[in-house]
Amino acid sequence: MTMLSRVLGLARDMVFARVIGADALADAFFVAFKIPNFFRRLFAEGAFSQAFVPVLAEYREKGSPAAVKALIDSVAGALGSVLVTLTLLVVLASPLVTGLFAFGFWLDYPDKFAAASDMLRITFPYLLLISLTGLAGAVLNSYDRFAVPAFTPVLLNVTLIAAALIAAPWFETPVFALAWGVLVAGVVQLLFQLPFLARIHMVPSPRVDWRDEGVRRILKLMAPAIFGVSVSQINLLLDTMIASFLPTGSISWLYYSDRLSELPLGVFGVAIATVILPSLSRQHAAEAPDVFNRTLNWALRMILLIAVPASVALIILAEPILLSLFYYGEVITARDMAMATLSLRAYALGLIAFMLIKVLAPGYFARQDMKTPVKIGVIALVSNMGLNIAFAVPLHIYWGIGHVGLALATSLAAMLNAALLFSGLRRRSVFTPEAGWLRFSVTL
Repeated sequence: MTMLSRVLGLARDMVFARVIGADALADAFFVAFKIPNFFRRLFAEGAFSQAFVPVLAEYREKGSPAAVKALIDSVAGALGSVLVTLTLLVVLASPLVTGLFAFGFWLDYPDKFAAASDMLRITFPYLLLISLTGLAGAVLNSYDRFAVPAFTPVLLNVTLIAAALIAAPWFETPVFALAWGVLVAGVVQLLFQLPFLARIHMVPSPRVDWRDEGVRRILKLMAPAIFGVSVSQINLLLDTMIASFLPTGSISWLYYSDRLSELPLGVFGVAIATVILPSLSRQHAAEAPDVFNRTLNWALRMILLIAVPASVALIILAEPILLSLFYYGEVITARDMAMATLSLRAYALGLIAFMLIKVLAPGYFARQDMKTPVKIGVIALVSNMGLNIAFAVPLHIYWGIGHVGLALATSLAAMLNAALLFSGLRRRSVFTPEAGWLRFSVTL
């Protein structure tokens, strides 16, 4: 299912390249799309999921089905109330939020700024819908119903492809069809999961109870995790903010190259992380450290088996891959592809680290240790900011490729993040390499 979703995601980006290319309006759409997706990683796939799943696993292990249902109801109410409030605020203050994330648009490109602000009003409510979808997916994953959440992103990609190919020609400004497609996709994804929740009798009946013990525990775990688990996303948003000052097309070049580098990360890294977090949480709750260690060993081997050849392939074949997928003459030019090739190679350098983070971080989250990833995240984030300046500024001034410096800085910060996460697990004896690692490394 994950493979199907990612292949369709690639098809979606190919359609985007054909319909909107890499011009000013494309830059504006990608900013309007990135902002709710950034918050989605916090509420739907990131800190919320990492805090919710271990608590839910503990309730399932030690509590009754009624207690589990009560927890889900309370969490749905709390999450929904926060997101409705946030959505209303962002929709009302769309220019302010757009200026915060793409200050360069406001300063130098007023038309891009206005378009991004208008589209953000349409795309941001997607956050509420996809976060509730993420809640449903976390529950289904905890009940070992992995296929349904894995299939759900397919609906996003199908809806956006339909919006680009069918709806866009009817719009005076075709890119706005994609913004509406994002919102419709959120509705479709949420409605799709409800019947499967009904089969396990876990459809939420939201109630707001901030005093609920489970909600308070999740909030306590979530507060530091919001930062720790989302460092890579914050890094990417910092790239977007800086790229908004760079020449038109920079954000689109980063988008296309980042999306391609994320293909192996999304197909394998996210899939393995999704499977191991509930397993590690149950093993920690059952006080089975040997099984916990065995699961981490397996996950790390699987990640390296995929990440190393994928990274090498993307570095060597970046240009022909991009040309074959996204080159459409007048809409996407040869210069666009040359620029995207450079940033793809920079992102590919960090692919191994990005994928390792996906399986190392659950080693902390499953043990309800959110503080350590936060400390590591702070170090990585500060390093990324410094590296952005060190690489992007001179590359832009002397060679006009500042966006490559942003991608390179993100990769180096990810390497530091992964190294610190790994050393932390080793120091705490949470992870101990099993026999066979030397032979595996030689074979790899």
